[in-house]
Amino acid sequence: MSQQSQALDFTRQHKKHSPVMLYNIWDAGSAQAVAHAGATAIATGSWSCAAAQGYQDGEEMPFSALLHTVQRIASAVSLPLTVDFETGYGANKCDNLAALLQAGVVGINVEDQQLGLSALNGITEQCTLLSTLRQVAETHGIALFINGRTDVFLQATHSAQHPQLMAEAKQRLLAYQDAGASGFFAPGLNDPALIAELCEFSSLPVNIMINDLTPPVVQLAELGVSRISFGPRPYCELMARLREQAMAIF
Repeated sequence: MSQQSQALDFTRQHKKHSPVMLYNIWDAGSAQAVAHAGATAIATGSWSCAAAQGYQDGEEMPFSALLHTVQRIASAVSLPLTVDFETGYGANKCDNLAALLQAGVVGINVEDQQLGLSALNGITEQCTLLSTLRQVAETHGIALFINGRTDVFLQATHSAQHPQLMAEAKQRLLAYQDAGASGFFAPGLNDPALIAELCEFSSLPVNIMINDLTPPVVQLAELGVSRISFGPRPYCELMARLREQAMAIF
């Protein structure tokens, strides 16, 4: 299957009430394990990719290291591959995306949190970035799935604040859609009623990330979610198990 065919297939997998399941991986070996388990697409997680190489999250991992990891993943599996692009890994965002596209990537996450700061980019600034990345993908002839992530809910100190943040989330969703986003990612949103409200409002596929407070996968599908991801959870759980096994030996 060509890269463009994979991109179109990945987009089609985002279905309301029948979400694509992305069990986030961090290297070629974990990608193969998830692929063999029956996955229909492969997704990296920035936290997991960085931690697996001894880095902290937040683009501390050099882009060259990320690119090498992505190239190895792409060579190890034949499924559509989406990469957590964070904020673009430095000033050369367009060149970085071009390198990922050349590696075979068909999707990216792009977040609106300012790197290293507990603040969000302005909507206009974020839309400029999304539009620029869309132009890069079009230049390469790839219908790239750009998952526009907002950290508006992660910024809240308590989930009780989430209802008051829905207006801003919806504003960002519409703006990101107009700027070229293919989907809308709202990590940290856990309340079933708010998830259903966002899915009802959005004409873009909505992505929810699993955490200790999110509804079960079956319920998320019922609420209208189109994409379910697991973020750093798979890596953290496996590392915890590894530590337990090692402690039992030592």
